[in-house]
Amino acid sequence: MLHPNAHPGARRSTARPGLPTRLIVAALVASAPLVAPAFAPAALAQGVAADEPKETTWAAIRPDIFPGKPIADAAGLVTLTAPGRAEDAALVPISIAIALPPGDPRTVKAVTLVVDENPAPMAGRFTLGEGLKDFTISVRVRVNSYSYVRAVVETSDGALHMTKAFVKAAGGCSAPATKDTAESIQHLGEMRFRSFAEAGRREAQVQIRHPNFSGLQMDPDTRGYTPAWFVREMEVRQGDKLVFAMEGGISISEDPTFRFSYRASAEPVTVKAEDTENKVFTKTFPGGGS
Repeated sequence: MLHPNAHPGARRSTARPGLPTRLIVAALVASAPLVAPAFAPAALAQGVAADEPKETTWAAIRPDIFPGKPIADAAGLVTLTAPGRAEDAALVPISIAIALPPGDPRTVKAVTLVVDENPAPMAGRFTLGEGLKDFTISVRVRVNSYSYVRAVVETSDGALHMTKAFVKAAGGCSAPATKDTAESIQHLGEMRFRSFAEAGRREAQVQIRHPNFSGLQMDPDTRGYTPAWFVREMEVRQGDKLVFAMEGGISISEDPTFRFSYRASAEPVTVKAEDTENKVFTKTFPGGGS
């Protein structure tokens, strides 16, 4: 549970609008240990690895994130890349690549990133611009305990498709910030933008300077918990067209960084972000060319 001293807006922003509080509570109970859970011999006899959990947590949180919706396997549609064992639990790199097969009339509508064992499991929901047949996005997240990380893609027909990866990491949500708080505030909202052209594909990377406090980190001076304070919304536009919009939570690492695909165009790229203190940051960058 977020500490009582956490910023009041943080509770409302750690999940999608309308996500019941019971989901946060259930996830907190499930993620309380910071080490891999133990399993009964019967589970091991059935071939379940001792350090890989069953689907218990997912079964508990799924109805709240995707109420009443069937979820199909995303094989051949979505590729999720994640480290089997993370070097830093507070900076776990996750990449999602989506590609509809040739001739498929559908488009990609959204992708939701879920970290089962985190206090707020929904790390982010990315709503995509219209007409996309393929999309890639990479982000760094916190992982609080050995956990499945899931990418759930929604196509234009409303169908959901999921793939998952198991990540061994612990303590990411409570890990102290790597940068001094005063320095982070001094540079709050500053943005960096880079574009890449590789093998005929154009990608961009944007970073927003922000501590993205989770509400679970301890202040070394006061020994109290640092209130939650993070980027809760972000929008990237190319010209007047949406590339993607994000609803984020405490699982996104400090200095949120996103690498994503976008169409080749000379139109400028505008990034707008808002945090849980209602601070708004906006900057426009030159286009990446044709």
